[in-house]
Amino acid sequence: MGKKKMGAATDSSESKPIKMANRAYEKELFRLQLELVKLQEWIKHKGLKVVVIFEGRDAAGKGGVIKRIAQHLNPRICRIAALPAPTEREKTQWYFQRYAAQLPAAGEMVLFDRSWYNRAGVERVMGFCTDDEYEEFMRSCPEFERMLVRSGIVLIKYWFSVSDEEQERRFQSRLVEPHKRWKLSPMDLESRCRWVEYSKAKDIMFAHTDIKQAPWYVVKSDIKKHARLNCIAHLLSKIPYEDLTPKPIELPKREESRGYVRPPISDQTFVPELYP
Repeated sequence: MGKKKMGAATDSSESKPIKMANRAYEKELFRLQLELVKLQEWIKHKGLKVVVIFEGRDAAGKGGVIKRIAQHLNPRICRIAALPAPTEREKTQWYFQRYAAQLPAAGEMVLFDRSWYNRAGVERVMGFCTDDEYEEFMRSCPEFERMLVRSGIVLIKYWFSVSDEEQERRFQSRLVEPHKRWKLSPMDLESRCRWVEYSKAKDIMFAHTDIKQAPWYVVKSDIKKHARLNCIAHLLSKIPYEDLTPKPIELPKREESRGYVRPPISDQTFVPELYP
């Protein structure tokens, strides 16, 4: 069983620090994203297998952090795993089976936008699993993660903590902003009504799965900009890497046409230039 002090963490609001200016945020974000590119090359060079789990309440800002981590990385090296609800066939499989299929090979990093911890959170609170399935998960999960670590996988777990006031504000903004409305699902609305139940489920989950080999790291996310920078900086600190930036490249001269005549432009179908 893990450390109790982590399980005691709450999502209650605290006095908020002053938000950093946009210009300072963008500058620091770009610097950190450049370091992520260096980390990516190190992962590829050393054949590392990295798994990063992002969990937390709805509207806690997980997606925004994942987006900015992967923004400038090679999708062949850094892959996002955001699994839909299990199919009827998958429901009959070993619970971890469909998640294990997403694990990285050498030289890859996988970012889990929610993970096997669905069973300890939404499935438990919403009654999508039985008591026996839930209890078996709590027994199996620490051993499953220790097995991953023993196999050579670097496993890093983040929990995004948001206050109920800030979550409510973000839910309200999704109601009025059309481009964000897809983020507000019926499940989100139901979770809004079950704040205390989710808090209890999270605390129990931490008590069982905050293990030495794969501890939970809590990210305060009431201020999205700060959460993004803090999380990325912490991720960079957890994997020692070296700068493998290649030397400047000189582009070779383009070969001559040697009499080749291209077909007329009129033979091609172009996209209409609505914005010339």
